Amino acid sequence: MARRMGSEEWATAALAEIAAAKTVADVEALRVQYLGRQGRVTRELRAMAGLPPDERRARGAVLNACKADIEQALAQQREVLTRAEQAQRLEAERLDMTLPGVPPAWGTMHPITRVRRRLADVMVRLGFTIRTGPELETEWYNFEALNMPAEHPAREMHDTFYLEAPYVLRTHTSPFQIRAMREAGGELPLRVATLGFTYRRDDDATHTPQFMQMEGLVVDRGIGLPDLKGVVLAVVRDVFGPTERVRLRPSFFPFTEPSAEVDMSCPLCLGAGCRVCHTGWIEVLGSGLVHPRVLEAGGYDPREVSGFAFGWGVERVAMLLYGLDELRPLYQNDVRFLQAFDAWGAW
Repeated sequence: MARRMGSEEWATAALAEIAAAKTVADVEALRVQYLGRQGRVTRELRAMAGLPPDERRARGAVLNACKADIEQALAQQREVLTRAEQAQRLEAERLDMTLPGVPPAWGTMHPITRVRRRLADVMVRLGFTIRTGPELETEWYNFEALNMPAEHPAREMHDTFYLEAPYVLRTHTSPFQIRAMREAGGELPLRVATLGFTYRRDDDATHTPQFMQMEGLVVDRGIGLPDLKGVVLAVVRDVFGPTERVRLRPSFFPFTEPSAEVDMSCPLCLGAGCRVCHTGWIEVLGSGLVHPRVLEAGGYDPREVSGFAFGWGVERVAMLLYGLDELRPLYQNDVRFLQAFDAWGAW
């Protein structure tokens, strides 16, 4: 090595420094010191510009030899130190296989899942069969079969996600009521409950583009408003408590006639009136007797049978049960927020 270096003492010193380096970081610092843009080798090479051609040629040969030796020394020392550091790290990180493992943390049930299971349990105990249907629906099932033809103004209220004709993302779970009636083939009685996600172009504190609905449908001979009110009262009291009262307030839905909004006594003030309800009543359900045209679309003769239907939003029930003033946090996946509902139990 000394023979190739000639009289370049700084190069000999460089090799000694590299051999004495203790860490990979030290090697990198020496590389910059000697081979970097402002390093010793770079400066020596630039200094040759003023030499005569013969001297520049001889000087260049010496400096290139020095550069090659330094590069080789750096690579060798880096490899030695890298292996040593890896061995040291592996030794320090050795696992003690006799130590007990760390048990995984248990997850928590989503509040919407809690409420959905609670509502499904109530409906099953009342004799309903829980059914599901496609979330991608045809306009016929989503609108026409439910007494909403193309020119019907109620279709403008749904803020529908339209896809390639004739498909839409269902705006409610009512289309499956038609499917359930057609599948029943005229059998009586028919008692089904639908439960699933629906989609509308809403997004604010009390509405989300995706939300869950639960609906109940009964078709039989001699069904009337007293049957509807009895079932609704049983459902509300099972979910919110035995002291709840309900009232049916006249309303309009194209798929029921007559139609009624269902109010329940405010669970916060027990009907006295507060800043949430103002009147002592809170709207929770939409309901009514099944419209004759809907019965016909489902394959039933409205002169022989009648029925009632009701539906409500699962998120709406969650808001009342948990005292929430906004729905959006339920879908933002903040674990700290969701774990706060563990106090309500598993349901």
